[in-house]
Amino acid sequence: MYNRHSLDDTIAALSTAPGQAAIAVLRVSGAEAIPIVNEGFKGKNLEKTESHTAHLGFLMDAEGGVIDQVVVTLFRGPHSYTGEDTVEISCHGSTWIQQAILNRLIQLGARAAGPGEFTFRAFIHGRMDISQAEGVADLIAAESSAEARLALSHLRGGISKEIAGLRSRLIEFASLLELELDFAEEQVEFANRSQLKTLLEEAILKVQGLVDSFRLGNAIKQGINTVIAGRPNAGKSTLLNALLQEERAIVSDIPGTTRDTIEEVLHIEGIPFRLIDTAGIREAQDQIEAIGVQRTHDKIRQSSILLYVFDVTGLKPAEVQSDIAVLKHPDLEIILIPNKMDLNPYAHPEDFVMEGITPSDIIPTSARNNMNIPYLKERLLQSVTGNHDLLSQNILSNSRHLDCLQRVKEHLRRALEQLNSGGGHELIAMDIRQALHYLGEITGEVTTEDLLESIFTRFCIGK
Repeated sequence: MYNRHSLDDTIAALSTAPGQAAIAVLRVSGAEAIPIVNEGFKGKNLEKTESHTAHLGFLMDAEGGVIDQVVVTLFRGPHSYTGEDTVEISCHGSTWIQQAILNRLIQLGARAAGPGEFTFRAFIHGRMDISQAEGVADLIAAESSAEARLALSHLRGGISKEIAGLRSRLIEFASLLELELDFAEEQVEFANRSQLKTLLEEAILKVQGLVDSFRLGNAIKQGINTVIAGRPNAGKSTLLNALLQEERAIVSDIPGTTRDTIEEVLHIEGIPFRLIDTAGIREAQDQIEAIGVQRTHDKIRQSSILLYVFDVTGLKPAEVQSDIAVLKHPDLEIILIPNKMDLNPYAHPEDFVMEGITPSDIIPTSARNNMNIPYLKERLLQSVTGNHDLLSQNILSNSRHLDCLQRVKEHLRRALEQLNSGGGHELIAMDIRQALHYLGEITGEVTTEDLLESIFTRFCIGK
């Protein structure tokens, strides 16, 4: 797309969602944006108006008939979203009016924009870097408050600033090492080795911190698969209803009531937890229940958190331990839920501590009475956020950034090893150059046609 379309073109597209609505907005951007709109606009002479002003008038067709009464807003470059002259046309939300105005703009000389082409031009004109552009796409796709806050942080350059600061310091030392290569015969050292060692150590810690934050960032974007499992009549469906604060699942004393999975999303401080209520784990009584039990095991393998619910009036620690041994896998965090505590208030939850399960992983409940449900929600949140503050820290959420930063860390680690072992400055310089390359890929200082195509074609048209 980007090698086929000229940046000299003036582009136009519907920027609001397609379909009938109260209003719609069309965006026009490029060197001829203002003259093109002005030719079809009956009202003020737009070519003589100031930037960041709005004007009421009529959009006319080629025969001089009125298409619609509109409000036209001007943004003169470089102080616009794209960095070019940009005009936004607010019209009534009839689908016919939207298409008629777009057709008229194309008739007057604009070209229909491709996916992400406005944001691509913002990148080309230095209005944002690649990571900020990806933040735009994430913000449009956000489905929770936490996801929106995270995307907005990226859009405002949170990750970019960290990368830029690190890159600037590494470039300084890389240039000194390159200078040493020019004076190799004189064996002169321009880069202070002690300061370089400190920088590499700090950089590795900073990069590792961002890498570690990806679990939280990815959870905010994708949601956390949280499976509720246990033996029949343990209170799994009651727990699901208590967490959701609604009667979502059928609750019955009859074992095997839940035969298929029930999935709902619970938002805790904006983070989506995908709760999955499953069939009770036991020897199946019929073929349908057997399928349900198999699906339970499948969902556990696909999940990050297991809420293992058991009846404290009937299950012994050895039985719980036996179930956990079968269900656990390396990437699964297990929280034990001794349930029906109201029926056995003298039960000792600490009796269920086992290998890999600490007292903080055991939350006694009476799901029917909402006992400890708020605390369970806090525990779920803590399992994802750890020590991260969603409002004050830069959190990685883009898998492309993760891949680049893992490569950065590896080259910085190799540079540090070379430095500690007295390796030649040419090897240290080579690894720092590679680290700088991958840092540049995150923000767009280093780009390829395939990378731009991959990123911007995922945008909606009009953004």
